[in-house]
Amino acid sequence: MSLHQSEITESRPKPLEGLLGGIGIALSVHSLLVLNGSVLGVSAFVHRSHRGDKAAMISVVGLVLGGVAVGIIGDADTPVPHTTSLLLRKVFSGLLVGIGTKLANGCTSGHMICGLSRFSLRSLVATTTFFASAVATTHFAHGNDVLGTSGSLDWTLGENQGRQFLGAILSLGTLWFAYTCSALKNGTGNISQLSVLRYLASFLTSLAFAFSLRLGNMVDPHKVLAFLTLPLSSAFNPTLAFVAGSALPLATLLYRYARVEQPKLGGKWNIPTSTKIDCRLILGSVVFGIGWGIAGVCPGPALVNFGRSLYAGIGFAEYAAWLLSMGFGGLLVK
Repeated sequence: MSLHQSEITESRPKPLEGLLGGIGIALSVHSLLVLNGSVLGVSAFVHRSHRGDKAAMISVVGLVLGGVAVGIIGDADTPVPHTTSLLLRKVFSGLLVGIGTKLANGCTSGHMICGLSRFSLRSLVATTTFFASAVATTHFAHGNDVLGTSGSLDWTLGENQGRQFLGAILSLGTLWFAYTCSALKNGTGNISQLSVLRYLASFLTSLAFAFSLRLGNMVDPHKVLAFLTLPLSSAFNPTLAFVAGSALPLATLLYRYARVEQPKLGGKWNIPTSTKIDCRLILGSVVFGIGWGIAGVCPGPALVNFGRSLYAGIGFAEYAAWLLSMGFGGLLVK
Protein backbone atom coordinates (compact mmCIF):
# COMPACT_ATOMS: atom_id res chain seq x y z
CA MET A 1 0.00 0.00 0.00
CA SER A 2 1.21 3.53 -0.74
CA LEU A 3 -0.44 5.18 2.23
CA HIS A 4 -1.61 3.81 5.54
CA GLN A 5 -4.98 4.45 7.15
CA SER A 6 -3.21 5.29 10.37
CA GLU A 7 -1.51 8.17 8.58
CA ILE A 8 -4.54 9.62 6.71
CA THR A 9 -8.13 8.94 7.77
CA GLU A 10 -9.86 12.11 6.52
CA SER A 11 -9.16 14.49 3.68
CA ARG A 12 -10.68 17.98 3.72
CA PRO A 13 -11.53 19.39 0.26
CA LYS A 14 -10.09 22.89 -0.25
CA PRO A 15 -12.23 24.72 -2.88
CA LEU A 16 -10.68 28.18 -2.47
CA GLU A 17 -7.15 26.83 -2.64
CA GLY A 18 -8.11 24.85 -5.74
CA LEU A 19 -9.64 27.86 -7.48
CA LEU A 20 -6.65 30.11 -6.74
CA GLY A 21 -4.22 27.39 -7.76
CA GLY A 22 -6.04 27.03 -11.08
CA ILE A 23 -5.80 30.77 -11.70
CA GLY A 24 -2.05 30.67 -11.10
CA ILE A 25 -1.68 27.71 -13.46
CA ALA A 26 -3.59 29.46 -16.25
CA LEU A 27 -1.60 32.68 -15.88
CA SER A 28 1.69 30.75 -15.96
CA VAL A 29 0.67 28.83 -19.07
CA HIS A 30 -0.47 31.97 -20.89
CA SER A 31 2.62 33.97 -19.94
CA LEU A 32 5.01 31.39 -21.40
CA LEU A 33 2.88 31.13 -24.54
CA VAL A 34 2.71 34.89 -25.17
CA LEU A 35 6.33 35.66 -24.32
CA ASN A 36 8.20 32.62 -25.68
CA GLY A 37 5.59 31.08 -27.95
CA SER A 38 5.94 27.81 -26.02
CA VAL A 39 3.60 25.35 -24.36
CA LEU A 40 4.09 24.74 -20.64
CA GLY A 41 4.23 20.96 -20.93
CA VAL A 42 6.22 19.55 -18.03
CA SER A 43 6.78 16.05 -19.40
CA ALA A 44 8.13 17.62 -22.59
CA PHE A 45 10.51 19.72 -20.49
CA VAL A 46 11.87 16.57 -18.85
CA HIS A 47 12.23 14.64 -22.10
CA ARG A 48 13.77 17.58 -23.99
CA SER A 49 16.23 18.18 -21.15
CA HIS A 50 17.77 14.80 -21.93
CA ARG A 51 18.53 16.11 -25.41
CA GLY A 52 20.28 19.20 -24.07
CA ASP A 53 17.49 21.73 -24.64
CA LYS A 54 18.57 24.69 -22.49
CA ALA A 55 15.14 26.30 -22.19
CA ALA A 56 13.64 22.98 -21.07
CA MET A 57 16.45 22.52 -18.52
CA ILE A 58 15.78 25.98 -17.10
CA SER A 59 12.07 25.19 -16.83
CA VAL A 60 12.88 21.99 -14.94
CA VAL A 61 15.19 23.92 -12.60
CA GLY A 62 12.41 26.47 -12.07
CA LEU A 63 10.02 23.74 -10.94
CA VAL A 64 12.56 22.15 -8.60
CA LEU A 65 13.59 25.49 -7.07
CA GLY A 66 9.91 26.33 -6.84
CA GLY A 67 9.56 23.27 -4.63
CA VAL A 68 12.45 24.48 -2.49
CA ALA A 69 10.80 27.90 -2.23
CA VAL A 70 7.48 26.29 -1.29
CA GLY A 71 9.21 24.79 1.73
CA ILE A 72 11.19 27.90 2.63
CA ILE A 73 8.23 30.27 2.74
CA GLY A 74 6.45 28.18 5.33
CA ASP A 75 5.01 24.96 3.94
CA ALA A 76 4.26 22.94 7.05
CA ASP A 77 3.42 19.79 5.09
CA THR A 78 6.15 17.36 4.09
CA PRO A 79 6.27 14.78 1.28
CA VAL A 80 4.79 11.36 1.94
CA PRO A 81 6.81 9.37 4.51
CA HIS A 82 9.13 6.91 2.82
CA THR A 83 8.55 3.16 3.00
CA THR A 84 9.90 0.28 0.93
CA SER A 85 6.55 -0.44 -0.73
CA LEU A 86 6.11 3.22 -1.57
CA LEU A 87 9.55 3.38 -3.18
CA LEU A 88 8.89 0.35 -5.39
CA ARG A 89 5.47 1.66 -6.32
CA LYS A 90 6.88 5.04 -7.29
CA VAL A 91 9.66 3.53 -9.38
CA PHE A 92 7.08 1.56 -11.39
CA SER A 93 4.80 4.60 -11.60
CA GLY A 94 7.61 6.82 -12.86
CA LEU A 95 8.64 4.29 -15.49
CA LEU A 96 5.09 4.09 -16.87
CA VAL A 97 4.64 7.86 -16.81
CA GLY A 98 7.92 8.29 -18.70
CA ILE A 99 6.92 5.79 -21.38
CA GLY A 100 3.34 7.06 -21.61
CA THR A 101 4.12 10.77 -21.83
CA LYS A 102 6.78 10.18 -24.47
CA LEU A 103 4.38 8.11 -26.58
CA ALA A 104 1.46 10.53 -26.14
CA ASN A 105 3.67 13.62 -26.26
CA GLY A 106 2.10 15.21 -23.21
CA CYS A 107 0.69 14.89 -19.70
CA THR A 108 -1.80 16.75 -17.49
CA SER A 109 -0.21 20.15 -18.17
CA GLY A 110 0.51 19.82 -21.89
CA HIS A 111 -2.66 17.99 -22.95
CA MET A 112 -5.25 18.79 -20.28
CA ILE A 113 -4.51 22.47 -19.57
CA CYS A 114 -2.68 23.74 -22.64
CA GLY A 115 -4.28 21.44 -25.21
CA LEU A 116 -7.89 21.68 -24.08
CA SER A 117 -7.67 25.46 -23.81
CA ARG A 118 -6.70 25.51 -27.51
CA PHE A 119 -9.64 23.19 -28.37
CA SER A 120 -7.24 20.49 -29.56
CA LEU A 121 -9.15 17.31 -30.45
CA ARG A 122 -5.93 15.33 -30.04
CA SER A 123 -5.54 16.63 -26.48
CA LEU A 124 -9.21 15.95 -25.74
CA VAL A 125 -8.77 12.31 -26.76
CA ALA A 126 -5.53 12.03 -24.76
CA THR A 127 -7.02 13.64 -21.65
CA THR A 128 -10.17 11.51 -21.74
CA THR A 129 -8.09 8.38 -22.18
CA PHE A 130 -5.49 8.96 -19.47
CA PHE A 131 -8.11 10.19 -17.02
CA ALA A 132 -10.24 7.07 -17.53
CA SER A 133 -7.15 4.89 -17.24
CA ALA A 134 -6.07 6.66 -14.03
CA VAL A 135 -9.54 6.32 -12.49
CA ALA A 136 -9.66 2.59 -13.24
CA THR A 137 -6.15 2.07 -11.88
CA THR A 138 -6.91 4.01 -8.69
CA HIS A 139 -9.97 1.88 -7.97
CA PHE A 140 -8.00 -1.29 -8.64
CA ALA A 141 -4.82 -0.37 -6.74
CA HIS A 142 -6.29 1.62 -3.85
CA GLY A 143 -9.35 1.56 -1.65
CA ASN A 144 -11.15 3.35 1.15
CA ASP A 145 -9.02 1.45 3.66
CA VAL A 146 -6.03 3.31 2.23
CA LEU A 147 -7.47 6.65 1.15
CA GLY A 148 -9.76 7.15 4.13
CA THR A 149 -12.81 9.40 3.82
CA SER A 150 -13.45 12.92 2.59
CA GLY A 151 -14.62 15.53 5.09
CA SER A 152 -16.66 18.69 4.65
CA LEU A 153 -15.57 21.53 2.36
CA ASP A 154 -13.01 23.88 3.90
CA TRP A 155 -13.24 27.31 2.25
CA THR A 156 -10.47 28.86 4.32
CA LEU A 157 -7.10 29.87 2.96
CA GLY A 158 -4.26 29.20 5.36
CA GLU A 159 -1.41 31.63 5.86
CA ASN A 160 1.03 29.30 4.14
CA GLN A 161 -1.24 28.89 1.14
CA GLY A 162 -1.67 32.63 0.94
CA ARG A 163 2.10 32.86 0.63
CA GLN A 164 2.05 30.33 -2.21
CA PHE A 165 -0.42 32.48 -4.14
CA LEU A 166 1.66 35.58 -3.45
CA GLY A 167 4.76 33.72 -4.63
CA ALA A 168 3.07 32.86 -7.94
CA ILE A 169 1.87 36.41 -8.50
CA LEU A 170 5.27 37.91 -7.64
CA SER A 171 7.04 35.49 -10.00
CA LEU A 172 4.82 36.42 -12.94
CA GLY A 173 4.79 40.08 -11.94
CA THR A 174 8.59 40.14 -11.95
CA LEU A 175 8.64 38.56 -15.40
CA TRP A 176 6.23 41.02 -16.96
CA PHE A 177 7.93 43.96 -15.24
CA ALA A 178 11.27 42.85 -16.71
CA TYR A 179 9.70 42.67 -20.16
CA THR A 180 8.02 46.06 -19.79
CA CYS A 181 11.26 47.72 -18.69
CA SER A 182 13.33 46.14 -21.45
CA ALA A 183 14.14 47.82 -24.73
CA LEU A 184 12.41 44.92 -26.46
CA LYS A 185 9.08 46.54 -25.72
CA ASN A 186 10.06 49.29 -28.12
CA GLY A 187 11.59 46.92 -30.63
CA THR A 188 15.18 47.99 -29.95
CA GLY A 189 16.50 45.09 -27.91
CA ASN A 190 19.53 43.07 -29.00
CA ILE A 191 19.88 39.31 -29.42
CA SER A 192 21.73 38.91 -26.13
CA GLN A 193 19.00 40.65 -24.15
CA LEU A 194 16.38 38.65 -26.01
CA SER A 195 18.04 35.37 -25.04
CA VAL A 196 18.30 36.34 -21.38
CA LEU A 197 14.65 37.34 -21.21
CA ARG A 198 13.51 34.14 -22.91
CA TYR A 199 15.40 32.07 -20.34
CA LEU A 200 14.00 34.27 -17.57
CA ALA A 201 10.49 33.61 -18.91
CA SER A 202 11.13 29.86 -18.86
CA PHE A 203 12.36 30.02 -15.27
CA LEU A 204 9.78 32.38 -13.75
CA THR A 205 6.74 30.77 -15.40
CA SER A 206 7.87 27.40 -14.03
CA LEU A 207 8.45 28.96 -10.62
CA ALA A 208 4.92 30.41 -10.64
CA PHE A 209 3.57 27.08 -11.88
CA ALA A 210 5.26 25.32 -8.94
CA PHE A 211 3.65 27.67 -6.40
CA SER A 212 0.28 27.17 -8.13
CA LEU A 213 0.55 23.38 -8.06
CA ARG A 214 1.19 23.51 -4.32
CA LEU A 215 -1.64 25.99 -3.78
CA GLY A 216 -4.04 23.76 -5.71
CA ASN A 217 -2.97 20.69 -3.68
CA MET A 218 -1.84 18.88 -6.83
CA VAL A 219 1.47 17.98 -5.17
CA ASP A 220 -0.38 15.89 -2.58
CA PRO A 221 -0.58 12.30 -3.93
CA HIS A 222 -3.33 11.45 -1.47
CA LYS A 223 -5.61 14.24 -2.68
CA VAL A 224 -4.90 13.32 -6.29
CA LEU A 225 -5.81 9.68 -5.70
CA ALA A 226 -8.85 10.68 -3.66
CA PHE A 227 -9.99 12.84 -6.61
CA LEU A 228 -9.46 9.96 -9.04
CA THR A 229 -11.84 7.75 -7.03
CA LEU A 230 -14.70 10.00 -8.27
CA PRO A 231 -17.91 10.48 -6.23
CA LEU A 232 -18.41 6.70 -6.33
CA SER A 233 -16.21 6.49 -3.23
CA SER A 234 -16.46 8.01 0.23
CA ALA A 235 -12.80 8.97 -0.21
CA PHE A 236 -13.60 11.35 -3.12
CA ASN A 237 -11.96 14.75 -2.69
CA PRO A 238 -13.11 17.36 -5.26
CA THR A 239 -10.26 19.85 -4.70
CA LEU A 240 -8.69 19.13 -8.09
CA ALA A 241 -12.06 19.69 -9.78
CA PHE A 242 -11.91 23.28 -8.51
CA VAL A 243 -8.37 23.57 -9.91
CA ALA A 244 -9.56 22.52 -13.36
CA GLY A 245 -12.73 24.59 -12.93
CA SER A 246 -10.72 27.81 -12.79
CA ALA A 247 -7.63 26.89 -14.83
CA LEU A 248 -9.38 25.65 -17.98
CA PRO A 249 -11.92 28.47 -18.47
CA LEU A 250 -9.33 31.17 -17.75
CA ALA A 251 -6.67 29.58 -19.99
CA THR A 252 -9.27 29.22 -22.75
CA LEU A 253 -10.38 32.86 -22.50
CA LEU A 254 -6.78 34.08 -22.48
CA TYR A 255 -5.92 31.98 -25.51
CA ARG A 256 -9.02 33.17 -27.35
CA TYR A 257 -8.87 36.89 -26.54
CA ALA A 258 -5.31 37.70 -25.40
CA ARG A 259 -3.18 36.06 -28.08
CA VAL A 260 -0.48 37.90 -29.98
CA GLU A 261 0.62 37.58 -33.61
CA GLN A 262 4.23 36.81 -32.70
CA PRO A 263 5.89 35.81 -29.39
CA LYS A 264 6.82 39.00 -27.58
CA LEU A 265 10.35 37.76 -26.89
CA GLY A 266 10.96 36.65 -30.46
CA GLY A 267 11.39 33.22 -31.94
CA LYS A 268 8.85 30.98 -33.64
CA TRP A 269 5.69 29.49 -32.26
CA ASN A 270 6.34 26.12 -30.65
CA ILE A 271 2.76 24.89 -30.41
CA PRO A 272 1.84 21.33 -31.43
CA THR A 273 -0.05 21.35 -34.71
CA SER A 274 -0.56 17.63 -35.23
CA THR A 275 -4.17 16.47 -35.39
CA LYS A 276 -3.24 12.81 -35.72
CA ILE A 277 -5.12 10.47 -33.40
CA ASP A 278 -3.39 7.09 -33.61
CA CYS A 279 -2.48 4.04 -31.58
CA ARG A 280 0.64 5.74 -30.24
CA LEU A 281 -1.45 8.54 -28.70
CA ILE A 282 -4.04 6.15 -27.22
CA LEU A 283 -1.50 3.63 -25.92
CA GLY A 284 0.68 6.36 -24.43
CA SER A 285 -2.31 7.96 -22.70
CA VAL A 286 -3.41 4.61 -21.25
CA VAL A 287 0.11 3.87 -19.94
CA PHE A 288 0.46 7.37 -18.50
CA GLY A 289 -2.93 7.05 -16.79
CA ILE A 290 -1.91 3.76 -15.19
CA GLY A 291 1.31 5.30 -13.91
CA TRP A 292 -0.58 8.33 -12.59
CA GLY A 293 -3.18 6.16 -10.84
CA ILE A 294 -0.58 3.93 -9.19
CA ALA A 295 1.08 6.69 -7.15
CA GLY A 296 -0.96 9.86 -7.72
CA VAL A 297 2.10 11.60 -9.15
CA CYS A 298 2.66 13.28 -12.53
CA PRO A 299 5.74 15.18 -13.80
CA GLY A 300 5.06 18.71 -12.50
CA PRO A 301 4.17 17.73 -8.92
CA ALA A 302 7.07 15.24 -8.88
CA LEU A 303 9.60 17.98 -9.64
CA VAL A 304 8.04 20.31 -7.06
CA ASN A 305 8.00 17.59 -4.40
CA PHE A 306 11.60 16.73 -5.23
CA GLY A 307 12.48 20.35 -4.48
CA ARG A 308 10.43 20.24 -1.28
CA SER A 309 12.24 17.08 -0.22
CA LEU A 310 15.61 18.80 -0.71
CA TYR A 311 14.51 21.44 1.78
CA ALA A 312 12.58 19.24 4.22
CA GLY A 313 14.99 16.31 4.19
CA ILE A 314 12.11 13.84 3.87
CA GLY A 315 10.99 11.91 0.81
CA PHE A 316 14.11 12.56 -1.28
CA ALA A 317 14.65 8.92 -2.27
CA GLU A 318 11.06 8.40 -3.43
CA TYR A 319 10.90 11.44 -5.71
CA ALA A 320 14.45 11.05 -6.98
CA ALA A 321 13.64 7.43 -7.88
CA TRP A 322 10.37 8.47 -9.54
CA LEU A 323 12.09 11.13 -11.68
CA LEU A 324 14.97 8.86 -12.63
CA SER A 325 12.60 6.08 -13.64
CA MET A 326 10.47 8.55 -15.61
CA GLY A 327 13.55 9.75 -17.47
CA PHE A 328 14.59 6.18 -18.17
CA GLY A 329 11.09 5.34 -19.39
CA GLY A 330 11.21 8.24 -21.82
CA LEU A 331 14.55 7.08 -23.17
CA LEU A 332 13.04 3.67 -23.98
CA VAL A 333 10.68 5.31 -26.50
CA LYS A 334 11.89 6.67 -29.81
